[in-house]
Amino acid sequence: MHWYIDFKDPVPDSDTTPTLFEWAGGLPALTRMTRIFYEKHVPEDPLLAPLFANMSPDHPVRVARWLGEVFGGPKLYTEIYGGYDRMISQHLGKALTEEKRARWVELICLSAQEAALPSDAEFQAAFRSYIEWGSRIALENSQLGAKPPPHMPMPRWSWVCDATPGSRVSALESSGVETAEAAVELPPRGQPVGFEQHVKPLFRERDRKSMQFAFDLWSYDDVRNNAPAILERVKAGTMPCDRAWPSNWVEVFERWTQSGMSK
Repeated sequence: MHWYIDFKDPVPDSDTTPTLFEWAGGLPALTRMTRIFYEKHVPEDPLLAPLFANMSPDHPVRVARWLGEVFGGPKLYTEIYGGYDRMISQHLGKALTEEKRARWVELICLSAQEAALPSDAEFQAAFRSYIEWGSRIALENSQLGAKPPPHMPMPRWSWVCDATPGSRVSALESSGVETAEAAVELPPRGQPVGFEQHVKPLFRERDRKSMQFAFDLWSYDDVRNNAPAILERVKAGTMPCDRAWPSNWVEVFERWTQSGMSK
């Protein structure tokens, strides 16, 4: 909520810009993305399936931790697996092709979209720039005879060309138009309440962005796990912070929490 109302602690010279890791939704969001990529898209792809046929069961978690550290999060990849040297070792001698690299980029970006990572222009510019840069380095390091420089530091990626959250005024928001705001369909009393059809549309894009650092309001698992706290806030009229929910919205959300919280 503080992000949404542009609240800033009065600390001189402090950097209040969130990291890419925080803006993405942290490790849960990145892991959700890598699981979609490696468990859904890779097995169905004729180019990538052979490449990852023998990957370890925790490979999606490892890649999520790598991306998390690169994007400014905790140094889990370095502490657990050994840092940049470890990542380079996974590509040596693989003789990757540009076609495979491009497919990897295409499907990881699709997985990011399906995992509901932020779609704002600023995040997408930073995210895609790293995916393109990192995949091209991996392609180069994989060629036969390649000798990557040893003991290089972990890459640290940030916002591109000062394009940070809040650095521009949205043409849609300034005119009062909600971006991709779905119509709210409230079920009559006595009818089942589902997350995708009834609960998720209650949360606007701006609501989701304001809470992305903690959990994802468009994620069934995140909302289910935090349902009591969310219900308390919407009942009190403090979430979202720019307006209180209508009483019938609150009633639908409470009914969902009391009826098994179905998808």
